[in-house]
Amino acid sequence: MGSKKLKFGFGIGIILAVVVWEAISGFQQSKTYYVTVNELLSGRVAHQRLRVGGIVAPGSIQRKGGTVSFRLAQDAQSIPVVYVGTDTLPDTFTDRAQAIVDGQLTASGEFRAEKIQAKCASKYEAKPQGQGQAANTSAPAQPAPSGAQ
Repeated sequence: MGSKKLKFGFGIGIILAVVVWEAISGFQQSKTYYVTVNELLSGRVAHQRLRVGGIVAPGSIQRKGGTVSFRLAQDAQSIPVVYVGTDTLPDTFTDRAQAIVDGQLTASGEFRAEKIQAKCASKYEAKPQGQGQAANTSAPAQPAPSGAQ
């Protein structure tokens, strides 16, 4: 009876060890570091899976077949990016848009992006006072009559 419990305990221990190992390995592979264009070009970053943030250089977006290439810039430096993902690019992906690309830097210095996130800063800024809707100074709206009396 004691040897059955020992074998069962040993089997459970092996299963738990494998599950923990797989969880740690999966976490290590999915880990992505965020860097700027300047940090990437400085050479201080290991060439693993990265997220790079910058501004889409004006006039650099080129679409050819299923790929999109552009330059991601910060200050006076920029890197060439080729998007090879299958997702549709966001509407906010335009010249001068802030973008974050997710992928890997190749040996040739080109960044192969699998995902792109872009935002247009002007869309997320609050409107200055006096523009847009006027301030509501009237009384609260009354409910519409129901028709049943």
